[in-house]
Amino acid sequence: MAESREAEGLLASLKTLALTLVGVVQTRLELLSTDVAEERARLTAILISALVALFCLGIGVALLATLIVVVFWETHRILTLTLLTALFLAAGAGLWGLAMHKLRSKPRLFAASISELAKDREQLSSGS
Repeated sequence: MAESREAEGLLASLKTLALTLVGVVQTRLELLSTDVAEERARLTAILISALVALFCLGIGVALLATLIVVVFWETHRILTLTLLTALFLAAGAGLWGLAMHKLRSKPRLFAASISELAKDREQLSSGS
């Protein structure tokens, strides 16, 4: 009879351990899912903002360049076109470099999930 109680206690402990492990895995997967959803929403917002900004800036720059060329058409049209071309190429190169820097310095994907898993591993290793 004592053996059956010990067996039941062992089975109950194993069941509790299994439930705990399943709970931890579920929590981590939910955190991972949240990280993915947040990153997708962030990238979508950035992409939409960037496209609208590029459209508006493109139209504005084209109209401004046309206005400047028309103003200087009679006196310095070649110089004006050369300076505007150099300005646009320099601005484009600078903005391209800035965009590449931002892409390289983005926050690490799944950083919160990785941190929590590291804490779990540390707690399990120190608990043994």
